[in-house]
Amino acid sequence: MNLTNDQEILQSVVKKAWKDPAFKSSLIQNPIATMENFLGHPINLPAGKNLAFVDQTDSSTIFINIPAELDMEDMELDEEQLDLVSGGNAGDPPIYIKPINSDDNIFGGK
Repeated sequence: MNLTNDQEILQSVVKKAWKDPAFKSSLIQNPIATMENFLGHPINLPAGKNLAFVDQTDSSTIFINIPAELDMEDMELDEEQLDLVSGGNAGDPPIYIKPINSDDNIFGGK
């Protein structure tokens, strides 16, 4: 397999999971072995990290991922984030979440 970066690899994995229910099930139940088998070589999972695939193919459900809390000490900021910080905002950084399979008004916001 000649995939060159994580994004291309994950796109291929998702496409295969859409078409192959056994592969999708294997990803969910045993993600590391399934990925290593798919790639034909060991993966480089950082020490202390796990790998998980979650089936979000049920179109009748809106899935929202709760990301890990940001470590502001070990983070590079983009221009917009730098503007917020330089304005003296000492609070939490903004969190931008938009479910991808719905319109913009799920929770009755503006």
